[in-house]
Amino acid sequence: MAFRFEDLQVWQLAMDLDEQINQLTKTFPKEEIYILTSQIKRAADSVVLNIAEGSTGQSKAVFKVFLGYSLRSAIEVVSCLFIAKRRGYIAQEEFKILYNEYEVMVKKITALRNSI
Repeated sequence: MAFRFEDLQVWQLAMDLDEQINQLTKTFPKEEIYILTSQIKRAADSVVLNIAEGSTGQSKAVFKVFLGYSLRSAIEVVSCLFIAKRRGYIAQEEFKILYNEYEVMVKKITALRNSI
């Protein structure tokens, strides 16, 4: 693989979850396209992008900073999922699955950050 981030399991997981969020937002009402849909998609994308950007061979300290950005974006996705559930755009079971998957990813990002 040409880029270091491609080998990171946490980046691969973030990519998978990003796609799940993208698919989920296709079910949101059209009036949310520039509001909640945009917000949750940007946050999910940000998790992936910050892991990749931080891993570009800069210092370990810089990578840690970018992993922190990824963590915050992941928490933002979870908050958006709560909003979507409250507004009735997502069923409890789907919410629970995504919530649990994001919890796992946050733990993995945290573990990677602590290992650097």
